[in-house]
Amino acid sequence: MTNSATRALEVLEPGPLATFQDLGRPGLAGIGVGASGAADRSALRLANRLVGNDEGAAAVEVTLGGFAARARGDLTVVVTGAPCPVTVGGRGGAAGSVLRVRAGECLRLGTPPVGLRSYVAVRGGFAVERVLGSASTDVLSGLGPPPLEPGTVLPVGVPHRPLPAVDFAPVTAPPADGLVLTVVPGPRQDWFHDDALPTLLRETYAVSPRSNRVGLRLEGPPLTRARGDELPSEGLVPGAVQVPPSGSPTLFLADHPVTGGYPVIAVVVAADVDRAAQARPGLTLRFAAARRPR
Repeated sequence: MTNSATRALEVLEPGPLATFQDLGRPGLAGIGVGASGAADRSALRLANRLVGNDEGAAAVEVTLGGFAARARGDLTVVVTGAPCPVTVGGRGGAAGSVLRVRAGECLRLGTPPVGLRSYVAVRGGFAVERVLGSASTDVLSGLGPPPLEPGTVLPVGVPHRPLPAVDFAPVTAPPADGLVLTVVPGPRQDWFHDDALPTLLRETYAVSPRSNRVGLRLEGPPLTRARGDELPSEGLVPGAVQVPPSGSPTLFLADHPVTGGYPVIAVVVAADVDRAAQARPGLTLRFAAARRPR
């Protein structure tokens, strides 16, 4: 990053956690590198489309609001994901809308009433150094740029596409409670008692405050294992619901480990992993079995 960029955002307040994210580093699990990338990939893609970027351009993932940055040069910005309050130069803005931020003005994101992660995309994308082809910050491995801090200057690239004719994209807000995620059976059901999967599908779980980009730690009825021996490490995917000996499941998200040694009882379908990434601590959720095609 450089302070000599003609157009940039200067971070004033990063909030609890703000990182660069794009669509990650897929295809490198064979050398022990996880994909990482935006926790809510659909929100990242939408933000980039609205400002005329490639869908995978780097954006800022803001966790639970509290982000503030000053524009160096005139910028076009969009905020998607968790619908946080937005102001530009003290004027009210809106998530999901194209915002014009004049040089010297401050873009601020408040705390979202629902959801967890918001995305700030700027027209032209952020000109940030890639590591193994991606600008994503992987909080588990430490790959990628460090989390943003006050004073960090985020250079903005040059637009290569026309600005779309759409200036607002209404999106249904994440639920305040009662999230339902669709799952398919995992590869290691035989490691559990017969009532474990029915328990997962019947009971309600709460998102633990110990959750992060690696995964959602869930609090609720334990899932009892039928076997006490160790499982050789196996590959993991986003959405895998892994169960340690304690019986408390963990739902893996973007920065999950490449392999794991605990059995996976179920896997959240890909379409619902983005929704899981917006689940904040304390939110209750349930799992529903995917319907079999007729």
